[in-house]
Amino acid sequence: MGAEPLPSRGDAPPMPVHVAIIMDGNGRWARARGLPRTAGHRQGAEAVRRVVRAAGEMGIGTLTLFAFSSENWRRPEDEVTELRGLLRLYLRNEIGELHANGVRLRVIGDRDQFGPETVRLIEQAEALTAGNGGLQLVIALSYGGRAEIAAAARRLAEEAKAGLIDPSAIDEDAVTARLFTADIPDPDLLIRTSGEQRVSNFLLWQIAYAEMVFSDTLWPDFDRADLEAAVAAFRGRERRYGGVTD
Repeated sequence: MGAEPLPSRGDAPPMPVHVAIIMDGNGRWARARGLPRTAGHRQGAEAVRRVVRAAGEMGIGTLTLFAFSSENWRRPEDEVTELRGLLRLYLRNEIGELHANGVRLRVIGDRDQFGPETVRLIEQAEALTAGNGGLQLVIALSYGGRAEIAAAARRLAEEAKAGLIDPSAIDEDAVTARLFTADIPDPDLLIRTSGEQRVSNFLLWQIAYAEMVFSDTLWPDFDRADLEAAVAAFRGRERRYGGVTD
């Protein structure tokens, strides 16, 4: 049974519109059971299914999952191969159910790093679900927040050099418009699992005003009750955006 939602206080929103999750703890989950890390990743894929379903049922508008960072390419080759295979399996096996449930799938990051077969599956999944009006599921793959901001800065520099934009007109909105998430609302709530308390280069620009919840639950064990508990904590907070309240 999930946690009972807390009543909102003051101007606290009733529900987060956009929840972002750093899915952490697959390796520790496997190690605690004497299993290879790949077993933790497979169980983590099951957690993705649970949480996507729960987010849609709870009325969350956008769910962004940090599936593979730009730094993850440094991991052992067999682990990277397993993760790539799990991604392709997810795209093949889950897209039908996602589409039937009205989920729109988006992928941000350097997808080309995953090879042409995976890119083709991503493009097919995005095209199939593009018109869906339910939960927007954003998967961050080969993604790094600093690289995203640097790419936006390069694009602005190129546009300024070409005379397409006045440098004096470059503001926060101009940067935001050139990010992967240009048409996606910023996260209201950032969750990290496994007890770690850092953001690990994830959505650095976008989480400027996000509430953060750090869950001790390892990602493979994360379920609807954990998501509801994080949302309840969010709803119990007063968000001032730098202002003051009485």
